[in-house]
Amino acid sequence: MAMTASQAALKELQRDLENQANALSKIQKDISKNHQVRKQYTIQLGENELVLKELELLKEDANVYKLIGPVLVKQDLAEANANVKKRIEYISAELKRLDGNLRDLENKQNTKKESVLKLQQKMQSVQAGKAKA
Repeated sequence: MAMTASQAALKELQRDLENQANALSKIQKDISKNHQVRKQYTIQLGENELVLKELELLKEDANVYKLIGPVLVKQDLAEANANVKKRIEYISAELKRLDGNLRDLENKQNTKKESVLKLQQKMQSVQAGKAKA
């Protein structure tokens, strides 16, 4: 028995729906990954801001050491300050970039959700039409 036009249309809609649902799932995974990375950067930013406050409490002639591998190496206070400020700048820029990516991903997610919903409604109307026949 050959497939009717409505059965063929229904199969096509199901295939489209699966593709859209898979794309939506991928976007949601990307959003989750973005949140995880953002969380790490936020923690690093807090740590670096704390280090900067500690460095600002020190006197000019204070000894500052930097851990490089298993060794503590003496470092100039001004250099240490500059390094921490640079790191804070970098982390802040990364957080800003991640925020932009997150907005884009959320917009894509909303668009995909709408297209999935439309496909589901279309399938229901095709099925309803088939039931009447």
